[in-house]
Amino acid sequence: MTLSRRDFLAAVAAVPLVGRRDAHAAGSRPRVAVVGAGAFGGWTALQLHHLGAKVVLVDSWGPGNARSSSGGKTRVIRAIYGPDRIYVEMVKRAFELWEQIAAATGVTLYVETGALWMHRADDAYVRSSLPILRDLGFAVDPLTIAEAARRYPQIDFGGVTSVWFERKAGALLSRRACIAVRDAFEKAGGRYRTAHVKPGPIANGAMSALRLDDGSKIEADVFVFACGPWLGQLFPDVVGSRIRPTRQEVFYFGTPPRSDRYQAGHLPIWIDFGKHIVYGIPGVDGRWLKVADDTRGELFDPTTGSRTPTKEGMARARQFLAERFPELAKAPLLAGEVCQYENSPDGNLIIDRHPHAKNVWLLGGGSGHGFKLAPTVGEMAAQAIVSGKEVPKLFHLDRLRDVFKPATQFEMKKKG
Repeated sequence: MTLSRRDFLAAVAAVPLVGRRDAHAAGSRPRVAVVGAGAFGGWTALQLHHLGAKVVLVDSWGPGNARSSSGGKTRVIRAIYGPDRIYVEMVKRAFELWEQIAAATGVTLYVETGALWMHRADDAYVRSSLPILRDLGFAVDPLTIAEAARRYPQIDFGGVTSVWFERKAGALLSRRACIAVRDAFEKAGGRYRTAHVKPGPIANGAMSALRLDDGSKIEADVFVFACGPWLGQLFPDVVGSRIRPTRQEVFYFGTPPRSDRYQAGHLPIWIDFGKHIVYGIPGVDGRWLKVADDTRGELFDPTTGSRTPTKEGMARARQFLAERFPELAKAPLLAGEVCQYENSPDGNLIIDRHPHAKNVWLLGGGSGHGFKLAPTVGEMAAQAIVSGKEVPKLFHLDRLRDVFKPATQFEMKKKG
């Protein structure tokens, strides 16, 4: 007997997500098209496939490409998230899934370094997270300035008033991870295409097909758009300016020869909370130090925007190095790149159904902090699509109707 797609969805509702390979044996497989092979889209496609869906994954320029929010060498994974327990829970699950995909593919995707949180004033963001972290098994150690200076003599702690060390944190190799997820998806039987697509027309509360630039179509039962900084352009009436891509500059500086002081294992990931929030990653696959300013830059077009770093950005990075890592004040610049953030106005993710199309899902708002969460986002979206599991209201689109002033995750501090 062949089941209808409706019966199929009901039949697999209680099936565990990871490792599910034979759900389609029960009958007809729902067809899902996922647009965007970055972290969110790739993981969603993989998780949907494990749930038994017949999935096609499409991206204009490939997984982790230089235009995408998932491009570049590295991303931070950390569990400190202020008072927001839901994100700490998502990080815990994400660690499990990142480890699973690394073991399954044999590709190194994560390097544990720990994370050093340096505050020049208020450290409420960290302190408000401590009870949640303890409850979920994440260790965070308070360090005196003297202890921190002895442990990390590479760093000048001038102006710092409090230091916290998060033990289980580190660097994800972002572009490599996106490719590994895509490869795992294809190896499991999923279909990947490189093509430029546009949403099809919505009629009678549903979308029937995607339109490709060669004139062809991709038909499916469900469509998932995980298009990062392009999400607002594709759905101007529903998302529009709720996704605001901003230009972010990143620099890689050479470290002294025959010195391991700036390598993973000797220096952790660090975050400096000053006038600007500046963070960095030690050398995890080469002898360099990554320096990036987390302050939101100007609006940016991810398709046509210039990817050349500015002299002003370089000057700010060097000024910071001279203050915090004086040995690197005149370090050679090895590379500079421009990426983009695509945060939502309140800094939270978007995981929701299109309000006018019951078979269209929108995933986004994650750049700046979302990459680490991608396995959990994919799991959450797949379970919602296949089994109807409710997505937390924090990620619904309608929450943004009354949000006018953009905020970041680091501005979401515990009040009082």
